[in-house]
Amino acid sequence: MNLFVDTSVWSLALRRDSPSARPEVAFLARALESGDSVFTTGLVLQELLQGFMGPRARNAIVERFSALPFLVPDREDHIRAAELRNKCRRRGVQVATIDALLAQLCIRHDLAILSTDADFARIARVQPFSVWRG
Repeated sequence: MNLFVDTSVWSLALRRDSPSARPEVAFLARALESGDSVFTTGLVLQELLQGFMGPRARNAIVERFSALPFLVPDREDHIRAAELRNKCRRRGVQVATIDALLAQLCIRHDLAILSTDADFARIARVQPFSVWRG
């Protein structure tokens, strides 16, 4: 399975105080161990770095992410993400700008998103794309 992992799952997986028992984190660990294709983007890395404190945490995150392929949104991705957000809004679904862009990257690259954020399931009801469900 080709998988895109968002900030919500990474932040649970990277916590040092207690490993999460969430099924998303267990699935991510299995995917990484088995060599599945796991993607992310600079926005996710940035959000993680903003949420963790101290140079050790920063260095650990940067090091772990250095092995992952990054998807880089292009102009068309931003245009389509805006269209997706507008389409959702017309149907009564509120979507954050970054979530629309992450969903667009998954649509463009035919990836399943692994997230604890229920907003992606709501987006998928408006514009179908693969959302991992445990």
